[in-house]
Amino acid sequence: MLEKPAVTQVVIADLIARRWSPRAMNPDQPVSREQLLALLEAARWAPSCFGDQPWRYLVWDRFRNAAAWQQAFECLAEGNQEWVKNASLLLLAVAAPNFGHNGKPNRWAQHDTGAASENLCLQAAALGLVAHQMGGFDPESAKTRFNIPADHVCMAMIAVGHPAPAEVLPGVLREREQAPRERKPLAQIVFEDGWNQSLQQT
Repeated sequence: MLEKPAVTQVVIADLIARRWSPRAMNPDQPVSREQLLALLEAARWAPSCFGDQPWRYLVWDRFRNAAAWQQAFECLAEGNQEWVKNASLLLLAVAAPNFGHNGKPNRWAQHDTGAASENLCLQAAALGLVAHQMGGFDPESAKTRFNIPADHVCMAMIAVGHPAPAEVLPGVLREREQAPRERKPLAQIVFEDGWNQSLQQT
């Protein structure tokens, strides 16, 4: 896999620095059931408000049920289909809207579901797998095709597979795959003592 570790201002955990969102995947290598279970276990142990675990995941494995995987694939935006066609797995992260213990609205459900998905992606990096989250999909189509409750929120599709060289991608996608990673500086996203007051870094 193409390595693109984050260039950080200070040293951070290696696993976090190594995690990124490649698109190049090996179309011929399945993700094992043990690997899949490890991804889902990592998600299961994410933090959540009241320990409610509002996340739900739908899983489609191209090597076990190609027809079901194709149904999920067809929910994706065309630009994503161009490279996701090589993914072994597709997962859909869904947020349940209400707390389990009292049935009241859980306004943290989407935040907590994102935390679980990040755990999943970090576990994928630890296993040497590719995991790429996507917002480019049709949530209503997914709900209809897979009987997802109407009040649940489809958050992200996640493509998972084994890495492949960037050369498997067509031109523009290959360029994006090989481009340097960029992030906004801390001064633009972190404030101290008040809004728009820069963090003191010394």
